[in-house]
Amino acid sequence: MAAGVRAIWKVVQPGHRKAPEPSDAVMPVMGHLDELRSMLRICLGVWLAASVVSFSQIHEVMLWVLHPLTLALRLSHTPFRTPVFTSPTEGISLAIEVSLVSGLILSWPVLLWRVWTFIRPALQARERRLVLPLAISSGILFIAGGGVAYEVMPIGLGFLASFLGPGTSYLPDISQYGSFFLVLIAAFGITFELPIVIVLLGISGIVHPVWFRSHRKQMWLGIVIGALIITPGTDPFTPTALAIPLILLYEAGAAVALHWKKSSAKALQ
Repeated sequence: MAAGVRAIWKVVQPGHRKAPEPSDAVMPVMGHLDELRSMLRICLGVWLAASVVSFSQIHEVMLWVLHPLTLALRLSHTPFRTPVFTSPTEGISLAIEVSLVSGLILSWPVLLWRVWTFIRPALQARERRLVLPLAISSGILFIAGGGVAYEVMPIGLGFLASFLGPGTSYLPDISQYGSFFLVLIAAFGITFELPIVIVLLGISGIVHPVWFRSHRKQMWLGIVIGALIITPGTDPFTPTALAIPLILLYEAGAAVALHWKKSSAKALQ
């Protein structure tokens, strides 16, 4: 008995406690931080390289960006057929901004792959089957939303430019149009991520997928109001072009979330 007490006392004495190995706790964290810094450097380098490539072809890129405006000007009463800028640095500033955005779009597949290779070891098999399809779908939906905005933009711009009739002339400022273009593309692209949000809410259990079905009328009304608020133009065509696809995407997201919930319940049985 006494020998057992002495043995326990030796273990609990401060001088006999085993110090934690730094490699057990610190090294893995530092290793992950090094991997994170490496991934961020690679992503930044790829983005900048793609932006430089885009800037080298800025004339062709700007023709594509300005196409909705030039098409709207041809359909309106204004005598101007090309946009104007009044500051010597306005053109180069817009070119750099457009190059950075287009570089981000061009480098998106590589950036997605680098992020996926970084987080993949920390995910379980079930999570891997979920994360990658959602990430790819997210990019596809953003591009689809931007495409819809690009196609509907000439209609909205033409309506706004000729709304006051032939007694007035619209002076198309290239800087203001550039901001309008990027905001509209971003608004459509981000809101087209609605089914991804619905699927994540349903899978995580925060909102049951049946709720999306039972409250669809209220959500449809919210989508219409949101489309009226977030679209920068005041024409009736742009919010309509946003609200209709969002309602369809809402129903698709609710259906996918419900299907996933039922499949998970069957797997657990």
